[in-house]
Amino acid sequence: MKKFVLIAMTAMTLLSACNTISGMGKDVKAAGNAVSNTAEKDKTY
Repeated sequence: MKKFVLIAMTAMTLLSACNTISGMGKDVKAAGNAVSNTAEKDKTY
């Protein structure tokens, strides 16, 4: 029984970590797009 609980807890931890990393990736992408859009808007040539 302890082994099952350990496996279940490990699986839940790994699955929640994937969602967190995915969200972080989306945030970094949005920040990159904002910087890129600002640079495009402020071009002088």
